Amino acid sequence: MEVSSLPISASQRGKLISSGYTSISSLASVSADRLAQDLKISGNEALEILKIASRRLHKGETEASGCLGTRGGRTAWDMLHDEESSLCISTSCSELDGVLGGGIRCKEVTEIGGEPGIGKTQLGIQLAVNVQIPAEYGGIGGKAIYIDTEGSFMVERVSQMAEACAEDLIQYSNMLLKDNGSCQVKKQSRAFLDNIFHFRVCSYTEQIALVNHLEHFISEHKDVKIVIVDSITFQFRDDFDDMARRTRLLSTISLKLMKLAEKFNLAVVLLNQVTTKYCEGSFQFTLALGDSWAHACTNRIILYWNGKERCAYLDKSPHLPSASAAYAVTGRGIRSLRSNCKRVRLM
Repeated sequence: MEVSSLPISASQRGKLISSGYTSISSLASVSADRLAQDLKISGNEALEILKIASRRLHKGETEASGCLGTRGGRTAWDMLHDEESSLCISTSCSELDGVLGGGIRCKEVTEIGGEPGIGKTQLGIQLAVNVQIPAEYGGIGGKAIYIDTEGSFMVERVSQMAEACAEDLIQYSNMLLKDNGSCQVKKQSRAFLDNIFHFRVCSYTEQIALVNHLEHFISEHKDVKIVIVDSITFQFRDDFDDMARRTRLLSTISLKLMKLAEKFNLAVVLLNQVTTKYCEGSFQFTLALGDSWAHACTNRIILYWNGKERCAYLDKSPHLPSASAAYAVTGRGIRSLRSNCKRVRLM
């Protein structure tokens, strides 16, 4: 349950969210003095907010316990079947798709991190395009949400990748379906752009508000099959003296995104930046937000340079072994390194 549902003033709700208290459960273990300090309000106001939150939380737990017997649990067999039949979104690099077991999986949160210029945004845009490949061509025929925190979303680049994807679909259609005109693909590059919902956020409070709004938005656009955040870290790297507060905010965001992935059977991709870490007498590159953030995602992919080649390393996955694959960033988008002028076979 969200704090936005509490019968308190809009000003109090805004202070709660900006301080990291986005869910009612996050207020369960905080004291009135601490809440007053975080929100810069009086002790009486903080105590009243906690009383209201406690009543609402108790009511929600009572309703949930009443429904528990009818909902029940899931068997391990059902979970295995879901995993084996899960949808995947191609990266357009056959080697990388092979490492990932077919591509970026739905119902999971995947973190992709790497240094500047390695191709994180390029891969994010490619996934926003590829999620729209129709099912009859090996895709899932969905739409994309692109949350842009850095201002790095380039619509001209999206158009280039969309045109390349449309051309590949037409070529594939002509090759295999030339005797059946009714099956010819009719998806144009304009259609790809129409199916990408772009949100520009300029502060961490806007980012939190947008994540809270996503469930309602996706409920109205049920064909959304991927949410890309570029990047998850940008608005949280500066202006945070209270690191515990930052951790609380990011944990809340990651939990909400996990629930969205599971509820709507979609993929969540979080692009991450790198920072330096002093280790064994020298500074080394490491993904931002520290080691604890790695537990917030189902999968972790690290992009790196191997000489002049771009490579992707699957660092973490619950069901796949760690492995690396080379990829290329071309004018047409992400491609296999050995054949960077052609798209991977669609089916």
